[in-house]
Amino acid sequence: MNKFSKTYRTPYTGLFKPARPYKYKGNTNNIVYRSSWEKRFMTYCDKTPEVLEWGSEEISIVYRSIDNRPHRYYPDFYMKVKQPDGTSKKFIVEIKPKYQTRKPVKKLRETKSYKNQLLTYEKNRRKWNTAYAWCLKRDMRFVILTEDHLKTF
Repeated sequence: MNKFSKTYRTPYTGLFKPARPYKYKGNTNNIVYRSSWEKRFMTYCDKTPEVLEWGSEEISIVYRSIDNRPHRYYPDFYMKVKQPDGTSKKFIVEIKPKYQTRKPVKKLRETKSYKNQLLTYEKNRRKWNTAYAWCLKRDMRFVILTEDHLKTF
């Protein structure tokens, strides 16, 4: 490779092999992570005794996207966590970069990049609002984790 050739980074993806497969709800031979943050969260779920069970992209939620048509949303994680009082609580967890969880700031000139960021934000917002309502109906909690949260694991 010479100094003028482009180097392309491949996304950080792979298969996760749990040390405690009995905790995983789903196919343990096909646990795919799509970022280092997701891999870190999978390791946390696998190793943490308070996490009673977990799954990755095992739940499907129907939502209406910006085209007003139904689509399927597969949240990153499902988990059941033992609470300090001995009860358990179920969560849906989405892992996203912090910049995708906030509406982009409009610049003086409306660039293609800004429009794409706005489109991504709006799609995510619709998914997350639907997931929040879906969780409320099932006595669950919907949580979005960013790199700020995952640095503490």
